[in-house]
Amino acid sequence: MFELYSTEGKARRGVLHTVHGDIQTPVFMNVGTCAAIKGGISAEDLHEVGCQVELSNTYHLHIRPGDDLIYKLGGLREFMNWDGPTLTDSGGFQVFSLAALRKITEEGVKFASHIDGKRIFMGPEESMQIQSHLASTIAMAFDECVANPAPYDYVKASCERTARWLLRCKTEMERLNSLPDTINPNQMLFGINQGGTYDDLRIAHMKQIAEYDLDGYAIGGLAVGEETEEMYHIIEVVEPYMPVNKPRYLMGVGTPVNIVEAVHRGVDFFDCVMPSRNARHGNLFTWNGKMNILNEKYIDDTRPIDPECGCPACRNHSRAYIRHLLKAKENLGMRLCVLHNLYFYNDLMKKIRHALDEGVYEDFYQKYRVLLAERVKD
Repeated sequence: MFELYSTEGKARRGVLHTVHGDIQTPVFMNVGTCAAIKGGISAEDLHEVGCQVELSNTYHLHIRPGDDLIYKLGGLREFMNWDGPTLTDSGGFQVFSLAALRKITEEGVKFASHIDGKRIFMGPEESMQIQSHLASTIAMAFDECVANPAPYDYVKASCERTARWLLRCKTEMERLNSLPDTINPNQMLFGINQGGTYDDLRIAHMKQIAEYDLDGYAIGGLAVGEETEEMYHIIEVVEPYMPVNKPRYLMGVGTPVNIVEAVHRGVDFFDCVMPSRNARHGNLFTWNGKMNILNEKYIDDTRPIDPECGCPACRNHSRAYIRHLLKAKENLGMRLCVLHNLYFYNDLMKKIRHALDEGVYEDFYQKYRVLLAERVKD
């Protein structure tokens, strides 16, 4: 299912063949938590900005509107009218980050909904059942996401439990995919490497789950409080033990610079709410660095956000107009900014893939790891 075209150093160029279409890698997945990108972005817009994969959240969709309803209406892709591949995360991160009261057992987690306080139980089987109802292209295994830093002994026990949960996820997915009324009987399963910031735990856990022969492998539990250099270090520690012939996914990361750095270290898949979240507050990414379009100096600037960008906002509107819209709290301003940032991220991945195809990624990396971290000077 995963075809590795070429490598340059540790950077990889490939394609994941799925039942819902091919995914060219490296790839950034656009985050539509509740089956929509925040900022008024539709499925049709996702095509406009070059999205390959739409990512939605198992926990949130289970809470509202309910995975039973989405199943009844034909699955997530039919529900939101998106014809490309989708990925659903397991709900594990939300269970551990949003639930004020929770109790972890070997069976799973009991917790209270952050919406209405309703008591809910979710374990490996329940997560797989919800994701099967959603009929995503790729389902993520249910794991425990531990905050950094955490005590060594707790992280070790958590890794061991996450590995046992992963086997239960695999068994349950195989059962669900065999049922005649399953919408997507070709649903893939990605496992998640955990281990906090402890090298030995990360390596041992990766070695263990690599033996399970899953469809892909993610590095989880990063970008949750540790320093950026620590995140890069963990990628370098884990990467040698990740199967070469399977896609590699760095969960919840990150800035354009994070992506350029992680591709350089061998990562294929990315997701993050940052492009849409930052855009809604006027913080934009360009090929000349970061920009806050709310700055006073843009009040009469007739140039597009980024002269090098082909997004709908840059093709049609000025910095001055978009700044005005945000200042006036007009929803169009937020929408245009989100369209721009999503286009930028997808265009970044396209340029990364092109650089790898041409064998010049090292030059691309050395240039943009610096430039993308700077602030726009004019």
